[in-house]
Amino acid sequence: MNDNAGPPAESATSATIDRADQPLGSVPTTDCPTCSPLANPRFVYALGRIDFRFPNVGLEKEYRQIQKGGGTAGLIKTEVDQKVLSDPQNRYLVRQLCWIMAIEGLETYMLIPRETADLDLLLNALRPAPTPWDVDLVIGRLGSLAPPAMCNGLTIPMVAVDQIYSFDRDALVKSIPRPKDLPEKQDKRFAATAGTVFETIMQMADNAGATDDHRAVNYVAVRYPAIYGKAAELLAQDAPLTAVETRPSRLSGVRKIVDVIFSFTNRQTADISERWFVRVDVTEEYHLQQ
Repeated sequence: MNDNAGPPAESATSATIDRADQPLGSVPTTDCPTCSPLANPRFVYALGRIDFRFPNVGLEKEYRQIQKGGGTAGLIKTEVDQKVLSDPQNRYLVRQLCWIMAIEGLETYMLIPRETADLDLLLNALRPAPTPWDVDLVIGRLGSLAPPAMCNGLTIPMVAVDQIYSFDRDALVKSIPRPKDLPEKQDKRFAATAGTVFETIMQMADNAGATDDHRAVNYVAVRYPAIYGKAAELLAQDAPLTAVETRPSRLSGVRKIVDVIFSFTNRQTADISERWFVRVDVTEEYHLQQ
């Protein structure tokens, strides 16, 4: 993985996943009426893609003028964008752009860096040769809707960014420790299984990474390798992953704890499923596996 790779996975020897035998409960959501980063903060732990928009015609014309300066012949648009915006002389452009996170192709958040140094995190999300498997993880605090004048009429929620990890699916899969009991000859099968599990999580409906349950699911996807080992083990038994659900943990009290439940259904006995769960503490911005 490169210097801006995804968050390191936990050790496979310490990660565990437990059998879930209790009936599913309702899934709670967090509905903060103020969304202030200072009072009752509402956190975001979102997986998507970062790009930029021009806030007005004037800045777009300035950008096009710089492009004409040379050195971009033969380059595709994404290579030009990275070349121009990575030039320290053009940092003033980077500061004024609208940085947007799209989830499942929909513009979901306007990203607000907390300090100038954080602009590098946004620039690192611009790939010279993007692929469909590129992923950005944004961790931050949800704010109010952006005013129309801020980004050429675009009104989506703002997120005060605390951390960004940019990686691709294959790099994430390669970073996952292979289970010790998995034969080396099955490495390719394990990688394919892990990629499928990650894609299933990415495609969950309405997963904007702002509710407790979706934050917990996204955390497990990028920080919890044991689920990939379990998925590979059960797939070898002809039981692929068929559902990802959540429920409030029985351990919830002062702290907010969510059980992320993975269901695996055997193809030979389609009416029987095995369910395994991971318990995640989502009380604060940075999560903990229980």
